[in-house]
Amino acid sequence: MEQYSFDQLPRAVSELHQKLDSIQDLLLESRQAVPQAIDLMTISQAAEFLKLSVQTLYGKVCHREIPVSKKGKRLYFYKSELEEWIKSGKKQTISELREQLPSLVGTRKGRLR
Repeated sequence: MEQYSFDQLPRAVSELHQKLDSIQDLLLESRQAVPQAIDLMTISQAAEFLKLSVQTLYGKVCHREIPVSKKGKRLYFYKSELEEWIKSGKKQTISELREQLPSLVGTRKGRLR
């Protein structure tokens, strides 16, 4: 490691700044050069992601309960679609149901038939 005198510090800091700028530029270039990964999965990958057996997943596909893409005899799943499918099954909490109650009750006028 090179020792710098007090008079050499401004030059050393300037060199250090230039090197950091070049490293930053390289990192930005490499980040842009990497193509975005497609979140496409096979049935075994989707089963592992969902923590289900492959047979259970085939059953859900057969009953059209889960989003799937089919090309020939092969099934493909998009991770983003599976995440949305999971979110769509979210059950509301008691507090969320209580918030909706006034709007549901207040919309009816007249007597029940």
